[in-house]
This record gives sequence, structure tokens and C-alpha cells, in this order.
Amino acid sequence: MTFTPTSLEGSYLIDPNVFQDERGWFTRTYCKEEFSSIVPSLEWVQFNHSCTRHCGAIRGLHFQKPPHQEAKLIRCIAGAVWDVTVDLRIESPSFLKWFGVELSAANRKMLFVPERFAHGFQTLTENCEMLYHHTHAYAPDAEGGLRYDDPQLAIHWPKPPTCLSERDLRHPLLTQDFKGI
Repeated sequence: MTFTPTSLEGSYLIDPNVFQDERGWFTRTYCKEEFSSIVPSLEWVQFNHSCTRHCGAIRGLHFQKPPHQEAKLIRCIAGAVWDVTVDLRIESPSFLKWFGVELSAANRKMLFVPERFAHGFQTLTENCEMLYHHTHAYAPDAEGGLRYDDPQLAIHWPKPPTCLSERDLRHPLLTQDFKGI
């Protein structure tokens, strides 16, 4: 695997090594030894799989508040998405900056999202399927979210939004006194 740092410290775009022959292809999506080079003590405790039917739909931007903050490994296994992370660490030089990248079944790229980041994506095709690995179990009382259209973040979504959940539409806009997580 090749780990390429993104513009947000601690976040990595991951290109797995793909081995192909006449039968098809094979790739490793996780190796504890290889990941220890970016996060020495990493333990996945929950795996999730989602399907989003409509092109242009947005899920997110979601995060969990301490003490339930989580790192994520994100992978698109069907279709294509514009995947976005936002740094919520107030002490970070990239506080409230975002990074976006296309993840797709075709490019097989993965994104490592550290703790104290928000995460979301917009579908670029119909019927997108995503796999998420989490370092902390979901805690409903610790969930938080940012508005996809918050002017303070100024995220450039590639398509007009077509579908959002009521929950995601209710996330508050950031204020100047937002202290991060």
C-alpha cells in the first residue's frame, strides 16, 4: 500500500497494491503492520456498509464527540463518490479546512480519516456502495454534524445536491466561537 498524506495532517489517501492476472485481481485493504507506519495503535471495532441510490445525494458531514471520537477507513466498492473530510481539531493548523477526493470502485483508492474529523460524501453515480471501518462503536449521544453547505467551510461539491436526510439538513451552521472537538 502507498500512503499519501493529504493536505490535512494525519489524513492519508491510500492506494492499495493491485495484483492482476487472467482470473481478475486481488488487493489487500488492511494490514496492521503497514498501517502502524501512520497510526501505531489502530484497532477497528466496527465495520459498516452503505448503499446510496441516487446520483448527487450527500451523506454527512458526520463526527462523534469525545470520548467516542473515531478514526475511519473509507472505501467505495460500487460507483463513485466525492469524499470529504473536515479537520475539527482547534489546535491544528488546518482547523476547519477540508479535503476532497474521488473514491470509486474503479480507482480502488481508500481514505484514512483520523479522530476529530468530520466525514461525508456526495455520490457521483447511481447505486454507490461504501465500506467504513471505525475505531469506536457508534454512540448516538455523541454524534455531531456539520452542514454540507456551511459558508464558513465553503466545500466545493461537484454536483447540485439531489437528496439529503432530514437529520443532515438540521445540522447547525458553524459560528465564530466553534471550539472544535
